[in-house]
Amino acid sequence: MNTFKTGILLAALTALFMGLGFLIAGSTGAFIAFFVAAAMNAFAYWNSDRMVLSMYGAERVDEQTAPGYVRIVRQLAHNADLPMPATYIIRSPQPNAFATGRNPEHAAVAATTGLIEALGTEELAGVLAHELAHIKNRDTLTMTITATIAGAISMLANFAFFFGGTGNRDNQMGAIGTIAMAILAPIAAALVQMAISRTREYEADALGAEISGRPLWLASALEKIENAAHVLPNETAEANPATAHMFIINPLAGGMRDNLFSTHPATANRIARLRELARAGGQAAGRPWG
Repeated sequence: MNTFKTGILLAALTALFMGLGFLIAGSTGAFIAFFVAAAMNAFAYWNSDRMVLSMYGAERVDEQTAPGYVRIVRQLAHNADLPMPATYIIRSPQPNAFATGRNPEHAAVAATTGLIEALGTEELAGVLAHELAHIKNRDTLTMTITATIAGAISMLANFAFFFGGTGNRDNQMGAIGTIAMAILAPIAAALVQMAISRTREYEADALGAEISGRPLWLASALEKIENAAHVLPNETAEANPATAHMFIINPLAGGMRDNLFSTHPATANRIARLRELARAGGQAAGRPWG
């Protein structure tokens, strides 16, 4: 059901993009917008992982340069029946992590130095299992496409605002309708992007708990990360807020509750669900650690 909902939401984003194209140049604009969206997604499919890792200055590491971290990822990848992803470290005091890549065969996991230093081995395993769950669910590709279309909608809205109102004979909405659409479309795109992100986080929490076999490891880690994430800034994320949804905890300063404008579920809600999994026998679920 969640996969179906995600598909509907992605279709809604594409429709918004085409709608803005229609505002600018009528049916021809909608047609062009569709193919632009396809081209942007193709580019994102092949290059998104390198782009985001470069943006955050991520450094690739191995068992010689970061033995503990890489061994945990290798064990969890084995548990999850996944190929070993590339492993990266980001020099940032804020504890956080994300996964990227177009598919499990071309995936990467990145953790900040703050995360590795702040968490114990079991908590770190809980976080990395969550990120591997994103890879197994192919969320990394979904979220890349979502961010690409949402960003394109914002860009195209500016064109619609300045050029779509009066000079286009195919425009049936008029100047006021065009202005309203140009303002509301990016907001709607952001809401859809955030809704997809929140759904995927809950699913990755549950699958990550299964991969590690210990839901409370992730619950404990989330509590620690939440306490630090809004105190220790992530300046790269602040400068590139469109990437915030990729992290396990929202790296931006902001609210703590589930709401329309949050990129992540409330951490307290996520912890509650993980504790419920543990009470229901989740602590014994999944493959044994070590």
